[in-house]
Amino acid sequence: MAERDVFLTAEGLRKLEDELDDLKTVRRKEIAERIKQALAFGDISENSEYDQAKNEQAQLEERIAKLEMMLRNAKLIDEDDISTDVVSIGSKVLVKDLEYDEEMEYTIVGSAEADPYEGRISNESPVGRALLGEKSGDTVEVQVPDGIIKYQILQITR
Repeated sequence: MAERDVFLTAEGLRKLEDELDDLKTVRRKEIAERIKQALAFGDISENSEYDQAKNEQAQLEERIAKLEMMLRNAKLIDEDDISTDVVSIGSKVLVKDLEYDEEMEYTIVGSAEADPYEGRISNESPVGRALLGEKSGDTVEVQVPDGIIKYQILQITR
């Protein structure tokens, strides 16, 4: 897998570092203890507790490796460098859905910290990609699975 830049806000960086620390210090020990207990039962060839714990261990190590790679390639978004003239990663964008006459606010973030339910959309998502580089007052069309959505950009803030 090719490594690529991972854009993170200071908050996003802190969350990933906290998760990595928890996985390495707490979760690893918990799973190691479960493996140890499962081994105490004897024959591991038909020991479902052992198999489950080993699978969890593999998933944990995969997540740790992914987080370490993300942190290695992290590009911190400096809030002071975020322009309010055009939409960029880190921008908060107030848009109006022209079909439904509804206003929504999105924060454009890197894919590692996207959370659409919290209004944090990835720069790689269809909406995020369409908004990048646009100015306040611009209208953008976004191709989504249901068709095309038209947004008017009302405001860009940090």
